[in-house]
Amino acid sequence: MGSIRDDYRVKVFCGAIYSEEKVFEAAREMLEAHFGEADIEAGPFDFDFTDYYLEEMGGSLKRRFLSFRGLVSPLGCYKWKVFTNAVEKNFSSTSVPERGVNLDPGYLDLARVVLLSTKDYFHRVYLEGGIFAELTMYYQKGGYRFLPWTYPDYMTGDYLDFFHCARRSYQEEKKYA
Repeated sequence: MGSIRDDYRVKVFCGAIYSEEKVFEAAREMLEAHFGEADIEAGPFDFDFTDYYLEEMGGSLKRRFLSFRGLVSPLGCYKWKVFTNAVEKNFSSTSVPERGVNLDPGYLDLARVVLLSTKDYFHRVYLEGGIFAELTMYYQKGGYRFLPWTYPDYMTGDYLDFFHCARRSYQEEKKYA
């Protein structure tokens, strides 16, 4: 029988899609007030992998990633997505584009990258509060591996550089946790 452990900790990260730098910077301040100081930042990268956000966010979108210093328990991580949805609402309007920022929180450890979502699908696991968890990538034999549902942009070198860097940070922080 395996031993039950309650000391599992993860590194929180958040992806942001936006068009205006001032909106990202304001959202970043709110994220850091909630999750703590960002220790790794990647981007901005052009976000032109899909037109999914075109109608509500307009064109010329950018993507950034932030990870946050320290390791935390993922218990209750559904609240992270509830929080980021509330932040998004702060940057929503009735004019076009109506959505100023899209925030995608998640976490990583040595073995996996998990995204949190409000959207249900067969590969997502319900957590609580209308939030689902998705295993997006896993780490094996020195690199990240993809699943059939891994978003194409997550497979790009720029994004992978961020996740490798965040994974190394997780590894270092774990030594002292």
